[in-house]
Amino acid sequence: MPLALVTGTANGLGYELTAGLIERGWRVAGVDFNAAKQQELAEKWGEKYLPLVGDISDEEFVNSAVAKAHELGHIDLLINNAGQPSFKAPTAYVGADMDKTLKGLKGMMLFSVATLKADEEKNLKIANVMSTAATRGNANESVYCAAKWGEKGYTESLKTAYKGTSVLVVGIYPGGIDTPFYKESHDYVSVEKQHTFMNAHDLAEVLLFNLVNEANLTVSDIRIDRNYV
Repeated sequence: MPLALVTGTANGLGYELTAGLIERGWRVAGVDFNAAKQQELAEKWGEKYLPLVGDISDEEFVNSAVAKAHELGHIDLLINNAGQPSFKAPTAYVGADMDKTLKGLKGMMLFSVATLKADEEKNLKIANVMSTAATRGNANESVYCAAKWGEKGYTESLKTAYKGTSVLVVGIYPGGIDTPFYKESHDYVSVEKQHTFMNAHDLAEVLLFNLVNEANLTVSDIRIDRNYV
């Protein structure tokens, strides 16, 4: 049974990716800081799901989580999905906002390094979920864009470092998704606007179609925008 390590599995895209992988016969080691939700998912999926509860920016937790996942077998797929937004005018940001938003970048790097080491830098696909904010600047997302541009730089550097090896790196750039991701930012993204964004289940299906297949090919960059109708 193939094994995936996925961060940010409690809800939204991470949850849908996890559900889709399990439906396809995968076992998933899922990472999230929401302990209650993790327990719920463990009860739902049983032995197909290993719940790992902690902070993705905590190096000790990351190393422990990867080690526990690796006890199940070789990690075939790492999906770095966890992250938190902060949407404010440039002068409204304070250090706490920056720390929260940059956790996604730090977690991506920590999980990538730990997983690469665990599996001796071979036979691994790393999929880094970012945002279309990694492709442009947005007036009220300066720190969020900075984090996503950093994730893009890290992703591109991994591609270069492992070119020609059995480590495959995929950059994923989705537009807005209708999930609780925006729950603390409804002064910027209204509930009405949020509900015009992409459906997380549909997005997960498109991503897994590209990430998990038997074809002798790799889609190295995936950008998905919602239809404007």
